[in-house]
Amino acid sequence: MKVTVSRKAHFNAAHRLYRKDWSMEKNDAVFGKCNNPNFHGHNYELIVSVTGEIDPETGFVVDVKILSDLIKEHIEYNFDHKNLNLDVPEFANLNPTAENIAVVIWRKLRNYIDATKELEVVLYETPRNFVTYSGT
Repeated sequence: MKVTVSRKAHFNAAHRLYRKDWSMEKNDAVFGKCNNPNFHGHNYELIVSVTGEIDPETGFVVDVKILSDLIKEHIEYNFDHKNLNLDVPEFANLNPTAENIAVVIWRKLRNYIDATKELEVVLYETPRNFVTYSGT
């Protein structure tokens, strides 16, 4: 029987959506106010879910304390109160859209989650705008 265990976390970060190879006019047309040259911020909400079989010895799919520690160490520590464009190496040449942030988070965590388990990341950029990535 498969069960999904989820852990909620949050981080605050600034970013700017733009392409260096586009004119300011084209960036404004595509990204609007998210192209602010002085950046803008979000209070991101993150839900990390692990799906798999329940371990008969522990009763866990994954130890939530371990999952919490992984999120703190690899995501919150690296993203919280940072400028994603300037402070997070993964975004040096990658536009920090919600979609790309979710994929980066998934990739950062995937190596630490048992390969037999499914991993899903849901990232809320605002209470009404969110993306989901599960590695497919």
